[in-house]
Amino acid sequence: MTQADITTDVVIVGAGPVGLSLAMDLQSRGVQVTMAETRRYAEPPNVKCNHVAARTMERFRTLGVAQKLRNAGLPPDHPNDVAFRTSVTGLELTRIPIPSREHRYTATGGPDTWWPTPEPPHRINQLFLEPILLEHTASLPGVQLLNRTQVTSFEQDASGVTATAIDLDTGHERRIRGRFLVGCDGGSSTVRKAIGAKLEGTPVIQRVQSTYIRAPGLLARIPQPRAWSYYSVNPRRCGTVFAIDGYETWLVHNHLNPSEPEFDSVDRDWSIRQILGVGEDFQYDVISKEDWVGRRLVADRFRDRNVFIAGDAAHLWVPYAGYGMNAGIADALNLSWLLAARLQGWGGERILDAYEAERQPITDQVSRFAMDHAAKMIKARSAVPADIETNAAERERMGREAYELNVQQFCCAGLNFGYFYDRSPIIVRDGETPPEYTMGDFTESTVPGCRAPHFWLPDGRSLYDAFGKGYTLLRFDGTADVVPLASAAAARGMPLTVLELEGVERPAAYRHKLLLCRDDQHVAWRGDEVPSDPAALVQRLCGDA
Repeated sequence: MTQADITTDVVIVGAGPVGLSLAMDLQSRGVQVTMAETRRYAEPPNVKCNHVAARTMERFRTLGVAQKLRNAGLPPDHPNDVAFRTSVTGLELTRIPIPSREHRYTATGGPDTWWPTPEPPHRINQLFLEPILLEHTASLPGVQLLNRTQVTSFEQDASGVTATAIDLDTGHERRIRGRFLVGCDGGSSTVRKAIGAKLEGTPVIQRVQSTYIRAPGLLARIPQPRAWSYYSVNPRRCGTVFAIDGYETWLVHNHLNPSEPEFDSVDRDWSIRQILGVGEDFQYDVISKEDWVGRRLVADRFRDRNVFIAGDAAHLWVPYAGYGMNAGIADALNLSWLLAARLQGWGGERILDAYEAERQPITDQVSRFAMDHAAKMIKARSAVPADIETNAAERERMGREAYELNVQQFCCAGLNFGYFYDRSPIIVRDGETPPEYTMGDFTESTVPGCRAPHFWLPDGRSLYDAFGKGYTLLRFDGTADVVPLASAAAARGMPLTVLELEGVERPAAYRHKLLLCRDDQHVAWRGDEVPSDPAALVQRLCGDA
């Protein structure tokens, strides 16, 4: 039996954080969305992601969910610190201070409080994050969520995609017709396989025996102050423990050594006790086993005509710096405005080429940052001194080295604000090279392709709060005539908001009178006057050039 067909603008396969973010953003642009998700509505996700990056939070601010997320997760006063200890209950080697959520906007000092953004990062597990995104997205007009629905195949033609989906509870089939289809369906993505894209890179970097536990008595045994994450460093087992609810639930990562090729190579219970630093008398319950393999894989292409892939469907890597889920959401937010431009008629066909041209090189680069850090961490874990628990000098040395190595991944301003798009067909380069960046550091820049540096407006709004859909022209000098560009944009139907900023205090990186920004905050063009052929610039920005 075939149910009634569904017609929509965009079909999204998968309703995890990446798919939900894409749906929210598309809906905010007036795009109709149908989502197919194999899980039941509100079925709990895996205990995977623990961190929402600043760039992600900036967009969630625009979409109206940032504060909802800030109010969820660990208790308001729970430190988000990262503590390095001989065991979770053992001796402390060092600590990376990160403010609790009640002090996230006001804290000063330390390596994680200088963020040039209206929305600093937020530590929250996916268990709390995803339900908020789901409830918000499901309530939006224009979004249809089909749970217990699996897309089994699709066919493309010149004007769109027709997907065949099966109801997993009844076995009924239905056809879903959309102009575009996006696979946000994870590492084993059926959409990626269907378009013939292949993951390339390093298939195994490290295996992690991961266990989600309930241990009500652990918190009382941990030397104060509390932390969000504990790195356990001793010669028996090295692991990482995340506080999930701040009271009794924890995620324990047991990092397997190269000589331990299988998830059951070592006893799980023994390993957990060595990482926690507790004896046989300590009671805990296993809620679930969450074992995973650290990889560095990036798809050789992100698109086949009207079908795209995003998130884990397009790339998988060791989630250092919390840039697994966040990179996927960055994919979704990059793709969203391009799809909307095409659907609204002002974006030309080539505007869609920008997605792969921009996101694939960045995800490849970020994956190499993560792999390099993983290699350093594996080396550090293999070099733990046998007497670390009795030798204060060794603990001091290990603490110093651990801080220097890890502060960049937990306070990763470079990964948030430093990356740039230098191969895009819709960004007008002007000969200046974007500044290099690392995981932890970056230099603010307005070179086309970079993120427009943040500053606050006199009325208290963030610069990004004032951005319009499509493009925003920042006018820092009132003598610069912008009428020809505004007229060319209007003739083409390209959305353009002109923001008057003469005399407004701003970062030194803003050296030009005019700066044209996309609504994903990346600079598309800059200059001291409008080009002599503004229509040609508009053509380029719309993907017609």
